[in-house]
Amino acid sequence: MPARSLLPAVLLFLVPLAGAQTQKTGTPAGLDAEARRVAVDRIAELLDDRYVFQDVGQEAGAFVTAQLEAGAYDGYASVDAFAERLTEDLQSVTRDGHMRVRPIPAEPSPGDPMARREEMRRQMRAENYGFYRVERLDGNVGYLDLRMFAPVEEAGETAAAAMRFLANVDALVVDLRQNGGGSPRMVQFLCSYLFDERVHLNSLYSRDTDQTEEFWTLDDLPGPRLADVPVFVLTAERTFSGAEEYAYNLRTRERATLVGETTGGGANPGGFVPVTDRLGIFVPTGRAINPVTGTNWEGVGVEPHVAVPAEEAYDRALALAREAAEAYRAERFAAEDAARAALHDALAAAEAMEGAAQDRAVADALQAALDAGIADEGAINRLGYRHLGGGDPAMAIAIFRFNVAAFPDSWNVYDSLGEAYMEAGRRDEAIAHYERSLALNPDNENGRRTLTRLRGE
Repeated sequence: MPARSLLPAVLLFLVPLAGAQTQKTGTPAGLDAEARRVAVDRIAELLDDRYVFQDVGQEAGAFVTAQLEAGAYDGYASVDAFAERLTEDLQSVTRDGHMRVRPIPAEPSPGDPMARREEMRRQMRAENYGFYRVERLDGNVGYLDLRMFAPVEEAGETAAAAMRFLANVDALVVDLRQNGGGSPRMVQFLCSYLFDERVHLNSLYSRDTDQTEEFWTLDDLPGPRLADVPVFVLTAERTFSGAEEYAYNLRTRERATLVGETTGGGANPGGFVPVTDRLGIFVPTGRAINPVTGTNWEGVGVEPHVAVPAEEAYDRALALAREAAEAYRAERFAAEDAARAALHDALAAAEAMEGAAQDRAVADALQAALDAGIADEGAINRLGYRHLGGGDPAMAIAIFRFNVAAFPDSWNVYDSLGEAYMEAGRRDEAIAHYERSLALNPDNENGRRTLTRLRGE
């Protein structure tokens, strides 16, 4: 079996669009007939061995072999021109935008795969891992201009910082018009911020392993989610591969509105493999399988909801996003007002209860407030002190006990509950909770002094 590619995983999805201009390199011109034959034979072998659809790979290999025998490549002495012609011929059979033959630069040509990986890492860092612009626009609309999906292990902190910055927006615009793809795990990471439940986003089948890997939204993320914020994704014909997966994931789950052009149509990941010392080929070895459609965007692209030329997509999406943000704010404020009214009524009813019934009523009311996003540890603590100062230690204790259950790693909630027990004359319980507070925060001097008094020391 031929040796497998050692290039980093980011190349799974990050390749130029079909029809893109071949980049000139330092590779010298002057391919002879034997060099062209060796290259074509090796390409046919690689496609038979690795291409995700073996029959199509065999057909493509047979086609370029027949072209060689017919003399179609006799005039191609230039490495660049030969690579471009091979790409055109292979894609005429496979219709696969990922499949490209490319020159291998003569200089630099590090033989060490680790050196190549380090060079790519430095280049990605110099481009801020694709996070080109992150800003808040008028109308509290967030804007993310993302140019690549870099590996999470390299770009995770940058991605999390970008999403934290956008955490309070009322609508989000994600610009993928200049994004050619990248790591499927970064696609998974960023998509996860837009859902509040576990969602099956995509699957990737690999011919190499004959296995299918499922990609679900992540349970744990650094920072808050934007699970109900309106999302708009800008697309262009050059939007490709992993960027198309991001758009397709959100479109099929009805989680975003796509604005722009139909994308390039590349859904088959793979890797770059040397053919000779002067040519290499990106061989797609897998295919995407969307759990909603059962298929993918290969060859057809991802169709936008609002079709406009790419250069007009920003203005159109921004207008839609500002309108959506205004509606989102109105709905959110109305929901928050209703939740606050419900909390007030529930706590008022709990004040007339006693014992376990009161505890349950308080806990249910405060949990609903947490779920609605109108309360946090500090707000609940202040609510407890309001009842404690108002001469209702039983309600204060019920509220502080809920806070202890909801935030068990906070020293302050134990301190507050200890104070409430002390005010209620429940000395042993007060001591126990002040001890717990000091165990979590030995610098709590007020708690230390209070505990000393309670112990009679």
